[in-house]
Amino acid sequence: MATTESVVDVERVDGLDGLPERTTVLVVGGGPVGLAASVLLALHGIDHVVVERRSDVQSAPAAHVISARTFEILRSAGVDMDRILAACQPPDEGAWVRWVTTLVGDELGRVPFEMQDRLHELDDVTPTPLRNLSQHRLEAILRDHVTGLVDGVEWVAGIQGPDEVISTLRDVATGATAVLSSRYVIAADGAGSRVRAWLGIPMEGPDVLQSFVMIHATADLRHLVGDRPATLYWVMDPDVRGVFVAHDMASTWVFMKEWDPDVEEFGSFTQQRCAALFRAAAGTDDLDLVIDNVRPWRMTCQIAERYGDGRVFLVGDAAHRFPPTGGLGLNTGVADVHNLVWKLAATERGWAPAGLLATYAAERRPVAVHNADKSLDNAMRMIDVFVACGEGGTLEESRANFAVAVASAEGRAAITAAAEAQDEHFDMLGLQLGFSYPPGEGTVVDDGTSPVEVANVVRQYAPSTRPGGRLPHAWVTRDGVRISTLDLVDPSRYLLLTSSPVWAGAGEQFGERPGEMAVPLSVVLMGRDVLDADGSWHKVSGFGDEGAILVRPDQHVAWRIPTGASDPAAVLGAVLDELGGDR
Repeated sequence: MATTESVVDVERVDGLDGLPERTTVLVVGGGPVGLAASVLLALHGIDHVVVERRSDVQSAPAAHVISARTFEILRSAGVDMDRILAACQPPDEGAWVRWVTTLVGDELGRVPFEMQDRLHELDDVTPTPLRNLSQHRLEAILRDHVTGLVDGVEWVAGIQGPDEVISTLRDVATGATAVLSSRYVIAADGAGSRVRAWLGIPMEGPDVLQSFVMIHATADLRHLVGDRPATLYWVMDPDVRGVFVAHDMASTWVFMKEWDPDVEEFGSFTQQRCAALFRAAAGTDDLDLVIDNVRPWRMTCQIAERYGDGRVFLVGDAAHRFPPTGGLGLNTGVADVHNLVWKLAATERGWAPAGLLATYAAERRPVAVHNADKSLDNAMRMIDVFVACGEGGTLEESRANFAVAVASAEGRAAITAAAEAQDEHFDMLGLQLGFSYPPGEGTVVDDGTSPVEVANVVRQYAPSTRPGGRLPHAWVTRDGVRISTLDLVDPSRYLLLTSSPVWAGAGEQFGERPGEMAVPLSVVLMGRDVLDADGSWHKVSGFGDEGAILVRPDQHVAWRIPTGASDPAAVLGAVLDELGGDR
């Protein structure tokens, strides 16, 4: 465990505006994962503070692929989804990934981008399909839902005791310091996490896979790409090779340029040079643009050996770093805090044992390992396209090989085939929605069934109420309003979802016991509380009208029974006891 010496004599130093002396949870880092943690903590009524060393929202685009599951989580937390959707790239502009000689040059291959060209097909799978939304735009929206954010303050050091964590914080501008006492710390402070370093937790996996220079420019390129829109354009000409990310075709572009720090200094990438590189990769000198940001970026693939220590928990990039091939980093981080925050709230409210917090790492780290492996696999598979383009040896050799490859029908066919073989990389619905938590104390009750088999677990999502998985989405009607079954889950309570009046009655016995430190439980009876007019829920639930499903506050199934029981109240009571209730 991190330092545990007595904290009784630690006194406040100087004092910083906007910071209390004590709070229940200190969130270190105000990026999208830290902000999502704040929104969820507020939803649970948990007192907290978020400190962010930057003085304002991130100005440069970073992550940009927001998965269906992340949107579902934000939706359940009350984030303004109309504003979210308005900030997303229009689907018709981002429906493809293209490989080109230059941005205005020949197209060598293309694949659909995460079903953006047919979002209507996902209506029976999720209420919020994946969209292209730049991180800096998402952050701005999340900030408007957060009240406990203090900008310009960095975490410096900590002392952990048995009941609290004392953190030393510093004003970045003035150097003034203060100490803050919290019962818990959530470290959302990124890949270079100071909190993780303080805990002495090593990262496992390669630290450097490849280095890039990120060139962020303001430019309207609709006249160049309007007839072949895409989210990503992989430029394959060896002289200008890199990838364009269209955050907004009319205004916001990023060009990721390969860079070898052992060969050239980062300082050589001046504004003038970067503008020239951007224009060369675009394939035209006649281009108005403003270079807004130029930053180095290192691709890694690492997972923290442990996800925390005592009262301190790692989330997001502090816990895992993925290659960008798959867009899984931010999305995995939001799911991290979704898993963690309800457990913190349950522990603080007294209806779950402290041991429940240990299941955070047990459930989330395997998901991160799987996502890291898939991201790395995607990155390695991309090499096939470069090989087809003649990559190898010196720049002169690659240039000559590329010219030969694109000049022949056979060479172009090989490049196209290699590009089209990347389709799984950009179609990962099964990975986004199909992850499941294993049976464990206080989290998931095993019902002895096997996972639904699919041909490709990355691409294909098979809705299932099997314990551990996300509650399947289906459209139902409540009070005349069309809603998702996911909307039935109160983030602060378990949900008993059933079509059986008998099981509903058993559940209502437990929900009607005020004053007892029992697992809080809501009951929804299909046909009474909500209507399944078209049978969508009946179809995805996997059984008929006699069974019941118990859903955790994070929308994952904790337990199910497909039939009735001789004493349903006793059965349900035993399950609730297993899930931590002290009745």
